[in-house]
Amino acid sequence: MFHQILLQIFQKLNNERTISAAYHVLRGKRSGQTIQDIGLFQLHNYFGLLPKLPRATFDEAVSLFLQYSWLKIQESGHYSMEKLGLQRAEQTPDFLFDGWHYRGNEHVFFARLSLIVQSLSYQSAGIRSFSPISRDTNIQSWVRTFLLEHNYQDGRLQQQLLEECERVLSGLSLSEANKQLVLYRLSGHSLPGWTWQQLASERKEAVLDCQLALIELLHTLLNEVHQTNDYPLLRKIAEELRVKALLTDSAQQTAHLYEQGYSIEQIVQIRKLKQSTIEDHLVELAMYEPNFSIGPFVSYEEAEKVWRASKQYQTKKLKTLHEVVEGMSYFQLKLVLAKGEV
Repeated sequence: MFHQILLQIFQKLNNERTISAAYHVLRGKRSGQTIQDIGLFQLHNYFGLLPKLPRATFDEAVSLFLQYSWLKIQESGHYSMEKLGLQRAEQTPDFLFDGWHYRGNEHVFFARLSLIVQSLSYQSAGIRSFSPISRDTNIQSWVRTFLLEHNYQDGRLQQQLLEECERVLSGLSLSEANKQLVLYRLSGHSLPGWTWQQLASERKEAVLDCQLALIELLHTLLNEVHQTNDYPLLRKIAEELRVKALLTDSAQQTAHLYEQGYSIEQIVQIRKLKQSTIEDHLVELAMYEPNFSIGPFVSYEEAEKVWRASKQYQTKKLKTLHEVVEGMSYFQLKLVLAKGEV
């Protein structure tokens, strides 16, 4: 699964970035370049899937791809996909990740759910003291409040939560084996959850693939829970975990000043940042704010020229477009690509 995801990212980056760009996508790097790449190459699903991915694990996969003649890497670090690699990428399944909106928060959801299930299990067994599955004090505090608010001692919470979990899982378009990952990872009285190593052995796959399968399941489940009012308990457990502010913090500050009418030059002075940095913030705005207009910086005719050149040369490389579209700055080119073709 990890290799399939990597192949899809390499294919989408379209030989226009270095190998490291894919690594930064998976780690969820909050740099202007990576955020722009996410929008330009439609990589939202994969953003921040593996924030702790070791570089060695990534490099090991890349080395394998080179051995299989799926990739070819230049000295600059840029790469091109070989015919075999493109064929293999085409054969990979469509995944249901939503890294852009969760960015690791699916683990917070599962930690809350796991501790709630464990607590209710011990409460049903009449045991008041146990070692919590989560050592995170924030998780423990949140769960304690949740249990008290829902009168956990009367026994109804267990039944309602079980019913919601069964209903939401049965409706997801994922394999039964992947749905069962949730059950195997949960712990209760006299029933410890399975370790990743045990699951990997049982499923005959790598630990990383097991973890990715659970992440995909949690993203799908969370999106289902957020789209309807049919799961009040699960919706409560998932509260404030879906990311709404899609811009980087610094870009949000620039956006606030720009909306107040300040020019780029004035924002540079106020924020004491390079002009190129402020321009990158506006590119982020063009990409993620539907109402942001690039009109003050680029005419419709200029934007048309960029898109015609991009199609003709089959590229979004700024250097190539800068050479073939005369009289336009890199900033203008970025804005047009970020806004998308109208």
